[in-house]
Amino acid sequence: MDPAALALVLSAAVAHATWNLQAKRAGGGAAFVWLYTVAALVLWTIPAAVDGVLSGGASAAAVGFMLGSGVLHTWYFVALQRGYGRGDLSVVYPLARGTGPLGATLLAIVVLGEHPTTLALVGAGVIVVAVLTLVRRPDGGWDADSRAAIGWALLTGASIAVYTVWDAHGVNALDGPPVLYFWVTMAFQCILLTPVALRQRAEIGHLWRTRRGPVISVGILAPLAYVMVLFALRLAPVAYVAPAREAGIVLGAVFGTRLLGEGDARRRTIAAAAIVAGIAALAIG
Repeated sequence: MDPAALALVLSAAVAHATWNLQAKRAGGGAAFVWLYTVAALVLWTIPAAVDGVLSGGASAAAVGFMLGSGVLHTWYFVALQRGYGRGDLSVVYPLARGTGPLGATLLAIVVLGEHPTTLALVGAGVIVVAVLTLVRRPDGGWDADSRAAIGWALLTGASIAVYTVWDAHGVNALDGPPVLYFWVTMAFQCILLTPVALRQRAEIGHLWRTRRGPVISVGILAPLAYVMVLFALRLAPVAYVAPAREAGIVLGAVFGTRLLGEGDARRRTIAAAAIVAGIAALAIG
């Protein structure tokens, strides 16, 4: 893997795990997603404009992919926030991030007719076992919140599998400028969520007054993390970038167990590390 791409992906993984910690602490569902999307649009307007000017703008096809990406990322952000509203960071984050590459592999087998190597299939199996270990409760039972959190995490993972392939095409084959690409994606996401925001004006006002720091933090870090991934996708294949960016899984598990006091640290950290090992096998295979 290109060293510059690897550096970008690993830096993105740290930024991604950090903003997820802030999002978990803030709560707020779709209202919080809309609020930090607005913050991101304001904070990233100038960088996006500069990127657009330096790259000569974007084609109509690239803009179309940006709008489609807005739909996919809206699905991703809302599902993720719903998961955080019902479950622990150290469960939702690794489960969501770990199932993304696995979903991409399964899609390649079923839809594209690809034939992964034995190592890749072993990696997929390791991920499945690790995920089952991660979501298992020590007492052997799942309450309603736990089941809901797992469901939202799986939906988040599915969105990751789809938008990664979609956006790779947008910035490579269609030559979409990465910063401008994600800014337009966020703008369309904001439009899609505005009807929800209008119905939750009181909650948005409360979040802004009480959670302004996390809103601004996520508004900076969420776009930064993904823009670095988009630049990495210009330097390396999706099959390398998508698994490598999940290195933040272990960091997310550590944040949850150490900073949020979610408990059962040993099992959750081991499971998260196993997911990373499985993803590495997928990448190599």
